[in-house]
Amino acid sequence: VPMVAPGNVQVHVINSTLAKVHWDPVPLKTVRGHLQGYKVYYWKVQSLSRRSRRHVEKKILTFRGNKTFGMLPGLEPYSSYKLNVRVVNGKGEGPASPDKVFNTPEGVPSSPSFLKITNPTLDSLTLEWGSPTHPNGVLTSYTLKFQPINNTHELGPLVEIRIPANESSLILKNLNYSTRYKFYFNAQTSVGSGSQITEEAVTIMDE
Repeated sequence: VPMVAPGNVQVHVINSTLAKVHWDPVPLKTVRGHLQGYKVYYWKVQSLSRRSRRHVEKKILTFRGNKTFGMLPGLEPYSSYKLNVRVVNGKGEGPASPDKVFNTPEGVPSSPSFLKITNPTLDSLTLEWGSPTHPNGVLTSYTLKFQPINNTHELGPLVEIRIPANESSLILKNLNYSTRYKFYFNAQTSVGSGSQITEEAVTIMDE
């Protein structure tokens, strides 16, 4: 098997889900056989928003021939990763380069995990929601938009409300009685808005 590990391993983080890794080629005489390529082993150490460590699944990408760089796609935003590089010949893999640590930046969050509308009165509705399963960063706020829908399914004016990230419920007051409303709800990180969840609810006709 090859004798030495690739040197000077560098990681360039391109965005929250993509990084580029490059390395110096090993001297050909240390390959001790036919150079088939290089393997990059990489794995997520932890999420930076939740400090939970979980079962580490190592991923392997093979770059054929004498390539000295490669792309690592499909990374999780706002996470800490480690990687190392090994050279491969027809017999097997050489030793691993020292582990290199890199962090991915924040991304936009997934949609809130649920949106529930309860306690209808003549002029109010109560909204409850769950935070995104994948915050992909530090949540900065939620955005609620809503508008009335009339009997012919036409949409009325859209109202927008910014809600602090630490809230999980809201009572909407001063609504029209016996009116159907459509709600659009999403979460934000400093990078931008995540995908929204939609719901409809009706205020009651009379007490």
